[in-house]
Amino acid sequence: MFFLLAGPCVIEGEKMALEIAEYISELTDKWGIPYVFKGSFKKANRSRLDSFTGIGDEKALKILAKIRKDFQIPVVTDIHSPEDAVMAAEYVDILQIPAFLCRQTDLLVAAAQTGRVVNIKKGQFLSPEAMHYAVDKVRDSGNENVMVTERGTTFGYQDLVVDYRGVKIMQEGCRCPVVVDATHSLQQPNQSCGVTGGRPELIETIAKAAIAVGADGLFIETHPEPQHAKSDGANMLRLDLLEGLLEKLVRIRKAL
Repeated sequence: MFFLLAGPCVIEGEKMALEIAEYISELTDKWGIPYVFKGSFKKANRSRLDSFTGIGDEKALKILAKIRKDFQIPVVTDIHSPEDAVMAAEYVDILQIPAFLCRQTDLLVAAAQTGRVVNIKKGQFLSPEAMHYAVDKVRDSGNENVMVTERGTTFGYQDLVVDYRGVKIMQEGCRCPVVVDATHSLQQPNQSCGVTGGRPELIETIAKAAIAVGADGLFIETHPEPQHAKSDGANMLRLDLLEGLLEKLVRIRKAL
């Protein structure tokens, strides 16, 4: 069975985060899918200065820790600096390296040295063959707990495309689990308004293909009301659509 990393783009508040965690936990228990709650404690990669970045680092991290404890599930969050790695490692199980930062040696080494699992998102500018260098930095720092996430490759100025050959290439070249991000792969970056667009109606297409080609895990950002989400709402899955999608994905995996 594939595993699932899912949750809101960013922690907007305790009530919302707990409700999402509870809802997805019940679904994944029903379908026998190992589940990791995803929520960024802050967002540093924003186009505009006035974009929402978070509710406060410690406050958001404590919410993640509460989810981890209350639901007995692992949690993952993004980090953007070596200092973030040390701080976040006290609260979460998996440290996620944003795609833009996947070549930052100091960040990868700091994440590795915490002993936490490190999830490296593949840069939109990198080939699947090149990702093993990022993985090697983690392993050479003494940490074998690493995985990589495909999140699309730059296609012109304002679009991304997923090359599913990369799943197999990275599984063999990186020798670690490979996740496919079914939501960020549908972003439409560099919009003139300074807010990223997206194609959420194609999330099911990306997710089905990922499971069909043998991805080890799936990454989905989801929110009860994406149109009101404070970050990346344009490419998130509406929460009430998740169950139907998971049912289809389980059937696809069982058919392989």
